[in-house]
Amino acid sequence: MRPASSPRALSEAYDTALLDLDGVVYAGGHAIAHAVDSLAEARKAGMGLAYVTNNALRTPDAVAGHLGELGIPTEAGDVITSAQAVARLVSDQVPQGARVLVIGGEGLRVALRERGLEPVDSAEDEPVAVVQGYGGPDMAWGRFAEACYAIAAGVPWFASNTDLTIPSARGIAPGNGAAVEVVRIATGAEPQVAGKPLPPMHRETILRTGARSPLVVGDRLDTDIEGAFNGEVDSLLVLTGVTDAAQLLAAPPQHRPTYVDRDLRGVLTGQPEVTEDGDGFRCGGWTATAGDERLELAGDGEALDGLRALCAAAWTAAGDGSCALDAAKALARLEL
Repeated sequence: MRPASSPRALSEAYDTALLDLDGVVYAGGHAIAHAVDSLAEARKAGMGLAYVTNNALRTPDAVAGHLGELGIPTEAGDVITSAQAVARLVSDQVPQGARVLVIGGEGLRVALRERGLEPVDSAEDEPVAVVQGYGGPDMAWGRFAEACYAIAAGVPWFASNTDLTIPSARGIAPGNGAAVEVVRIATGAEPQVAGKPLPPMHRETILRTGARSPLVVGDRLDTDIEGAFNGEVDSLLVLTGVTDAAQLLAAPPQHRPTYVDRDLRGVLTGQPEVTEDGDGFRCGGWTATAGDERLELAGDGEALDGLRALCAAAWTAAGDGSCALDAAKALARLEL
């Protein structure tokens, strides 16, 4: 019901960081401030780094190459994609060497071949499964029709992920989840989904990294943090992507991170304790109390300490539901 604390730097307390990419390491193709240096320091401290993405378009080699260009030395084996997770999900249910209709990009094709499956492009190729993943902004409308033809014939349907949006250099764009909705509306069918926050993605990540004490690091409550919740592992939310302070305060239990920090520098530090203080909670120089209709914030100091205290008060008041208290005035005092 409150953020946790760590007396040790997170890079020492956990053996592996399972890092989301968009909104955490980079945005619009460019490294987020402090990401490159923070990851280098974490690696020097002995922390393993794995990059876990719901984007099924690019191959692990392409992702590793991009990270290398940003100054983050990365091997393809350090990258885990939802394409790999969905390919394993399919391979567990169809014969080796089976044909699979691909509605997506090269990342899906490479992952399917890795599992011994044959990607095909048409419902007339007699596929035994349909796999849909993000195909980029130039995905042809006819690809969705091929999926519908095969699904209508009784072929099982799989999706890499159902994220409705994806960040781009120009803003928020439709993601694979939006494309999945097109096929769902046309067919009335439901896909088996592999990506975050669902267990197949967590399973794939642990199998490939061998992590024993992982820390999920992400910017999205409904994928990264919920995925950590489902996998029963700790998480760090960084405020460099889609989640803002108001959304964090309103988070239901499955969307509440273990830790919260401004950016990836939070991996290199301990996390301050949030303690009970009378009828409220204290963190650093701030106290927060949940009244009948609003949150009360008092004090001065590090803004994130105030946010952590607010979270403790809001989540305790909300119980098992999301916070419905008006926190606008309290948040106005914090410069995040």
